[in-house]
Amino acid sequence: MKQLSETWFVEGYIDFELKKYTLLAYLQQINKYFNENKLYPQLADLIFHYNNLIAFRENKKHLQEHFPKKLTGVQIEKLQTLYEQMIEDDELMQELEDIINYSADEMKTTISNGAEIYEFVEEKMMISPIGLIPLDVKEGYFFLSAGNTKDIRVYHYRLSFFEKHDEKYRSIKTSYVDIWQRSMAQTYENIKYELIKNHVRIANPAVYSIETDLSFPIEETLLPIAKRRLVKYITVAA
Repeated sequence: MKQLSETWFVEGYIDFELKKYTLLAYLQQINKYFNENKLYPQLADLIFHYNNLIAFRENKKHLQEHFPKKLTGVQIEKLQTLYEQMIEDDELMQELEDIINYSADEMKTTISNGAEIYEFVEEKMMISPIGLIPLDVKEGYFFLSAGNTKDIRVYHYRLSFFEKHDEKYRSIKTSYVDIWQRSMAQTYENIKYELIKNHVRIANPAVYSIETDLSFPIEETLLPIAKRRLVKYITVAA
């Protein structure tokens, strides 16, 4: 997929029609993936660019403090310099404002389309603990079952907790372990037993099953949403 640069809206010619064409070509690709029920990394990339536009529009004089941290200091300085140059040119500044306002509206609409898919998938996911859950749930496994297949994808997870600006955040890192075939003999409990036997580093892991009837793409949609759904579930249950 063709990517937008972090500062695409102020690079080259500040021309509304040119930037509109660039944006619509980008959004056309995003919507193509959404139509295939593929959300990631496209949705995250789109949200990043939307936040960039909003940050520039609302915090022009405080870019270093407010812009998303993905940008480098050189990029921040470039934006600040461009703004200081353009503020003296009413016509050019108005052109940029038109570009930003139009682009933000178009991006917001596309983000809403992606959010609808996200919410639909999330509602179709069922999470259940497998056996007894230990007091420490920061590390363990989850099983992902999707559609009508008998495949059970097993992932190891680790939760991290950190604070930023007096707010608490949780992040999750996962790694693929293996795939099992569901059967009368191969139950979730049996798979949990095998994991404990073969991975002695975690003597008493927390284990969850995540099931959905949807046959959506695993890597691009189901897995990212399952990870976020699990974090929510653990947070509420804790």
